[in-house]
Amino acid sequence: MFSGINTINNLRETHMNPLALQLNEVIEKGNPHVMDMLSEIGKKIFFPKGILSQSAEAREKAFKLNATIGIATEKGKIMCFPSVMNQLGGVKPEEALTYASSFGLMDLRKTWKEYMFKKNPSLSGKNISLPIVASGITHAISIMGDMFINPGDVVIVPDMMWGNYNMILATRKNARLSSYPLFNENGGYNIEAFEAKVKEEASKNSKIVVILNFPNNPTGYAVSKAEGARIAEILTETAKSGTNVIAVCDDAYFGLYYEEETMKESIFGLMAGAHERLIPMKLDGATKENYVWGLRVAFITYGLKAAGDMDDFNDAVERKTAGCIRGNISNAPHLSQTIVLKSMQDKAFEKEAAEKFEILKKRANRVKEVIKNPKYEKAFTPYPFNSGYFMCVQLKEANAEKLRVHLLEKYGVGVIALGEKNIRVAFSCLEEEDIQTLFDCILDAANDLSS
Repeated sequence: MFSGINTINNLRETHMNPLALQLNEVIEKGNPHVMDMLSEIGKKIFFPKGILSQSAEAREKAFKLNATIGIATEKGKIMCFPSVMNQLGGVKPEEALTYASSFGLMDLRKTWKEYMFKKNPSLSGKNISLPIVASGITHAISIMGDMFINPGDVVIVPDMMWGNYNMILATRKNARLSSYPLFNENGGYNIEAFEAKVKEEASKNSKIVVILNFPNNPTGYAVSKAEGARIAEILTETAKSGTNVIAVCDDAYFGLYYEEETMKESIFGLMAGAHERLIPMKLDGATKENYVWGLRVAFITYGLKAAGDMDDFNDAVERKTAGCIRGNISNAPHLSQTIVLKSMQDKAFEKEAAEKFEILKKRANRVKEVIKNPKYEKAFTPYPFNSGYFMCVQLKEANAEKLRVHLLEKYGVGVIALGEKNIRVAFSCLEEEDIQTLFDCILDAANDLSS
């Protein structure tokens, strides 16, 4: 791996696009370790000028005629079907049908950044990038992979993880996933196993990628304040010791914390600006936080440390990220971004969010109350959970897939089987009064199979 001026000279020899070279030079000057952490794609990527910049210039100066925009207009307005616009209430065609920037709507990016500072006190006084809009957190993780992962790079994940990491990072990016047990024997986060895994991989690799997914999918576990602080400390210490660390905070279920001792903000805030060799990334979005799953609006935010002008440095990284999106899906849907922005600007937004939070919290508390019943002990053991949409149980005897199928066929109940012994329950889509019925059905099904 090249570093310093050798990196830039090596890239010049590959006849790289001049725009990519310009961005690389800004990044190299501000923090050469970030340059080293970029993947081969990340080094080569840039945000194109060409048609985009020419269209932007024309919007400012073409006072007579503008023939640059790749959309259709009619009598000076956006061409559209009334049958489409009739579905959208008061949303205007220019707020819904035109292309959004690959960076995302500027007002939405600024609004989300303000929201992040409000919800993450540890960010106070820190310099972070302006969020880039992705089309869902799945897309955000994929863009992270494009930007920072080369084939064979290691990605540290817990043993209980969202299955799509395999598809996105191992299958598509050819990364090597290295796991550690999520829980210790006391039912808390396994800090010792996490630290051992980080040290093990740091001793063998100049760069490690670490996925931090809290609240966790599938278990619904979020770390305590002490656990979160220790995770941030371990990764910062690893960076100080000379290993480049990309800490990816997959905050898909951010804010849905139901217990007092649970850390109520993202670990991202603790790591932002902590060290030159540490790249904290926050991947979050309206998807689950604002209950708009199908709108596919998420954000990619960096908490980098660099010398010199941080605005220029962040701008260079943002341009590479937007270029990655431009070369992938072009841009996230304009209509989806408009809906999310208008909702967040609505005076009822905070009240609505609080109301939905309380509904989910009551469901989580009802699950905890139900599974305390000793009658379930011979069938399953619940994993710790305190947040998010899900909880998991470990079956004592039954096979998870056989139980799942039996539940469907005999009881008409659907759950998710994970591996040989784990069942995931999404209490987010259960009414309170149905929760005991579901666990009783799991118990009955387990008894059926054991007999």
